[in-house]
Amino acid sequence: MTDSNSLWMSGNEAIAMAAYEAGVKVASGYPGTPSTEIMENLSKYEGVYTEWAPNEKVGLEVAIGASFAGVRAFATMKHVGVNVAADPLFTVSYTGVRGGLVVITADDPEMHSSQNEQDNRNYAYAAKLPMLEPSEPAEAKELLKDAFDLSEKFDTPVLFRITTRVAHVKGVLSKGDMRQSAATCGIEKAPAKIVMLPGNARNRRKVVEERMVQLREVAESDAFNKVEPGDTKRGFITGGVAYLYVKEAFPEATVLKLGMSWPLPEKKIKEFAASVDELYVVEELDPFLEHHIKAMGVECHGKDLIPNQGELNTSIVRTSIDPDSAPELFAPADLPMRPPNMCAGCPHRGVFFNLSKMKDIFVSGDIGCYTLGFLPPLSAMDSCVCMGASIPIAHGMAKALGEEGKGKLVSVIGDSTFIHTGINGLINSVYNDSKTVLIILDNRITAMTGQQNNPASGYNIKGEVANSINFEELCRAVGVKHVEVVNPHDIDECRTALKKALELDEMAVVISRAPCVLLPEIKNAQHNPYSTNTENCAGCMACVKLGCPAISWTNITPEEAVARGYKEKQKGFAVISEVQCNGCGQCAALCKFEAINRKGE
Repeated sequence: MTDSNSLWMSGNEAIAMAAYEAGVKVASGYPGTPSTEIMENLSKYEGVYTEWAPNEKVGLEVAIGASFAGVRAFATMKHVGVNVAADPLFTVSYTGVRGGLVVITADDPEMHSSQNEQDNRNYAYAAKLPMLEPSEPAEAKELLKDAFDLSEKFDTPVLFRITTRVAHVKGVLSKGDMRQSAATCGIEKAPAKIVMLPGNARNRRKVVEERMVQLREVAESDAFNKVEPGDTKRGFITGGVAYLYVKEAFPEATVLKLGMSWPLPEKKIKEFAASVDELYVVEELDPFLEHHIKAMGVECHGKDLIPNQGELNTSIVRTSIDPDSAPELFAPADLPMRPPNMCAGCPHRGVFFNLSKMKDIFVSGDIGCYTLGFLPPLSAMDSCVCMGASIPIAHGMAKALGEEGKGKLVSVIGDSTFIHTGINGLINSVYNDSKTVLIILDNRITAMTGQQNNPASGYNIKGEVANSINFEELCRAVGVKHVEVVNPHDIDECRTALKKALELDEMAVVISRAPCVLLPEIKNAQHNPYSTNTENCAGCMACVKLGCPAISWTNITPEEAVARGYKEKQKGFAVISEVQCNGCGQCAALCKFEAINRKGE
């Protein structure tokens, strides 16, 4: 039973409210699942300046600047975004802060929407920063506010780690007290502290070590790391969402719950280990806690029993430690797979369909909805490494292959990703005389993470009108001579432009421009969908090869084909769902038998 003040919120919503209650004045981030909704929700609170940054490095640097000005500042990003922001992150550990500074790292065990499964607790260790880690929304809300207090008290940025489950699970919580920064907003010069020339940095390096000694004392308190008494036959050290799995799998056991995952409370860990017959360390991904606990001389079980890949759950924790358990009592529901697909009417489909028909080319892909161009039936992407890598990879291959690679190397990148880390790659390619083709998929939005605005969309995080980058002028400004804009829904126009670009003996850019079909002005518009005249369908399957979810295929027997008046060899016919169809016309452009027409025509 909850009272009237209770709120039902996701972890991301709770973190946004906590940032507001903590007195955050400036927040900057780049959208990335599972962190995106934090900034989206924080932007709704009055008195907090929020923005989408071009990338995570810029976002963190903006937050650092705000902290230097004496206000509480906040930077949000997913786990791979911390790789992009690592340069300023490691240095701000040395400079320290004025206003509290907290950096969200949203890790993605199981890689639900990521290209790798890194464990960013390692960043806390490497950058010598404290890290807090909640297990559910209510705790996330209170712990984040504590993180800002900790930041100011110890003159340090604080890493705040959540995972996909914590970000998206719902929980009950209440509004809390408002807190303010202990610092005063204004310009305060302290060059010896924040100008990181080697001489200053050496002095600050000593401060960092002194700070870590103090933080280890804080870690020993019950404020962040608590012992929950229980049966001492088995003892568990855990934190984050893994704590919930332990409590469900072994409710009777005694647990040391670590809300501060770095630095670790050595004294408390050793005392806890001595109080139990057998010690288990339960954590997702890397044996981070386990390694450091064993380095203390404490014997424990960990990854010798529990997987170091993917997400954990109650069933995995229980059966890993107690194999004789009845797994069906703990196993989650076995749900059917839902293969991902580009939306019906997606403008990217026309580009990848054309690329799939071009022989002997190599398509260097990037991070976004368009990565789905890898999947059949399009199967038109040959590599994908990280944000912005598509352009340098194609360039590197071109230099390696020489004349053999001429006319064969294509890089594909989305508008938001191009702004994120693609522009430097293009500058490098032009400067070093690359002879590759770049396709910029400009759908006017950051689509993969849920239609967030970016510097090319013409609107800011609040939906207010903002400057919009002109990609054509930008590409020409860095030295690209051949820049062509195409409508990807026009299959023939797109094919002609791509072939022309591939024949050039210079760097060429093709901008595929059409809005994402999930943008409100497109999604809510009145579409005149297409339908199939099955009497005209020749069964060539050209439309089916687009991979559009609005198009399905119906198999028929030779006898049915004859009964329908088809050729005996026809194996079936295509049907278009008028409910799903967005009227893009790509399928109609491919049909040579006038079997696809707009409804009513």
